[in-house]
Amino acid sequence: MSSENTAIVVGATGILGREIVKELSKDFKKVHALSRSKKDHCPSNVEHNFIDLTSSAEEMANTLKGVEAEYIFFAAYLQKDSEQENWDVNGDMLLNYLKSLELTGAVKHVKRIILVTGCKQYGVHLGQVKNPMVESDPWLRDSIYPPNFYYRQQDILHEFCSEKSHPEISWVVTYPNDVIGFANGNFMNLASGLALYVAVSKELDSEGKGIVWPGGEAFYTKFDTFTSSKLHAAFCKWAALTPSTANEAFNVVNDDVASWQDLWPKVAKRFGTKVREDQFSDSVGVGVKWKSETELPNPPPIALLAGEIGLRTTAGGDDGKKVNVPGSKLEQRVNLTKWSQEKEVKEAWDRLAEREGLQKDAFEKATWGFLDFILGRNFDVVASMSKAKRFGWVSPPSIDTWQALDEVFGELEEAKVLPARK
Repeated sequence: MSSENTAIVVGATGILGREIVKELSKDFKKVHALSRSKKDHCPSNVEHNFIDLTSSAEEMANTLKGVEAEYIFFAAYLQKDSEQENWDVNGDMLLNYLKSLELTGAVKHVKRIILVTGCKQYGVHLGQVKNPMVESDPWLRDSIYPPNFYYRQQDILHEFCSEKSHPEISWVVTYPNDVIGFANGNFMNLASGLALYVAVSKELDSEGKGIVWPGGEAFYTKFDTFTSSKLHAAFCKWAALTPSTANEAFNVVNDDVASWQDLWPKVAKRFGTKVREDQFSDSVGVGVKWKSETELPNPPPIALLAGEIGLRTTAGGDDGKKVNVPGSKLEQRVNLTKWSQEKEVKEAWDRLAEREGLQKDAFEKATWGFLDFILGRNFDVVASMSKAKRFGWVSPPSIDTWQALDEVFGELEEAKVLPARK
């Protein structure tokens, strides 16, 4: 059923932005998809508009004259080398874009702005978090922690929609986690790196013994919550159009709480192999050659709540940053950053890509360090959806974590990143 709603999606070719465009195109009258380049065929109600988010507000305004809509979805992100650079660049991108709305006059049409961030909000990149993570958990603004650009972006958005600026505009912020999705040319995602590792490992497994879990032994049996990019897109549309969600932040994760002890055998089976029975034994060569362990340096985020939840090591004089939980660290049975540079690994990929007609550069573009982190944590990462459900959100019944992974693997096969399932 079509509507008269109009939208702008900033960062329209990213894993989350792409799905938001697809979801809105189902029933919005007009969707402006903003990005540097056009990577997908779009239906007639979607118009691609060029934007350089690293430019000034004035330059953006000149580029975006006539681009107006009621709902704005900001899903853009630029990865930099340090957290301070992330703070500066990603904060400035949002700030300048919002200023450009004022310069073009498009701001007078805006009803709501949806900002896409993530569970880095809770410090999942810094160590043990309090589980489940809930939206009222404290922000990590203490100077002992590095800058978090999500905080700057939210501060900018709150100020823009404040009583003294644009009180007629409301906002929503989403916190997805460990996103499962696909976008053409975007390799900073869980599914592509994991699948490439499995495909090459299978190629190297000439004796058919099975593949080895590359992450940490501890995390293999711990729990994680994932976000299907399709579910996130549906949530964003719902949150944009639901009056009661105004000026609220929400976790957005799949309904199921998953664990790799369940997912990893399914991944192996899907690609025509199996999990090696003794994958955590030090007698398994692959698990020794590329094994690594890294301590996370900061007091874990749970330290901020240590006194309140009874996890201080001492009462009274303790500074609250010493907590009665194991030290946070990253553990890899197979350090994928190192593994991916091995001669035999590269040669195996070259053989596979040549034989199956795959994108030859997919392997070198994979973000192995990102995957090392996602799979190497030694702590649970569970986000609660209770708040969203209190506001009336009902998850699509067809989306769970394994189904989301399986669908994305299929998309990667169609894009010739992975060999077709046989």
